Amino acid sequence: MWREMKTALRMVVVLTVVTGFVYPLVVTGLSQTFFHHRANGSLVEREGRIVGSELIGQPFSGAGYFWSRPSATTPGYNGGASTGSNLGPTHPALAERITGTVKKLREAHGRGAIPVDLASTSASGLDPDITPAAALYQVARVARERGLPQETVRGLVQKHIEPRELGFLGEPRVNVLALNLALDGMGGGAASAHGAAGLGSGETRHEPPTPGS
Repeated sequence: MWREMKTALRMVVVLTVVTGFVYPLVVTGLSQTFFHHRANGSLVEREGRIVGSELIGQPFSGAGYFWSRPSATTPGYNGGASTGSNLGPTHPALAERITGTVKKLREAHGRGAIPVDLASTSASGLDPDITPAAALYQVARVARERGLPQETVRGLVQKHIEPRELGFLGEPRVNVLALNLALDGMGGGAASAHGAAGLGSGETRHEPPTPGS
């Protein structure tokens, strides 16, 4: 019996050292060496200041910015409380929220088919991307507010379309934060007029373009 206990204790010690110390140190070291940017949250910096992450969405409501999809977190795009709405397709609150979202999109963009991701929340509530169709849908509004040709803004969107991973995983997408940063980076009066410095700032946080998101 004592022999079995000693064997069990040795296994506990060995596994504790290997899985509790050696393995985490090796994985951390490798990730910091070969994947430093991703291992540290894929943070986005501008002028020496962190303005967000490539992995966590942000809400934008300014007419001169591309808007993210709605978020079910409270407040919108709360990285500490990832969640979906958990509302069934016949739930009155879901219908009310979508109706309000569609109304605001119609007011800003006029008639026409609305890309579904601009009216629906993601499962996490933190999706940083929208579909190319959702980005192109907003081109006319952004170009009008920025005083830019639609062709220029449309070309910027096209440059920021990310393809499927490995050519077949997922769907093409556009990172909203990266697109808005590039939009502000075009310079001229547009960037200053729409507050480029506000991106990622707690004092000038952009609220979601839709109610209850």
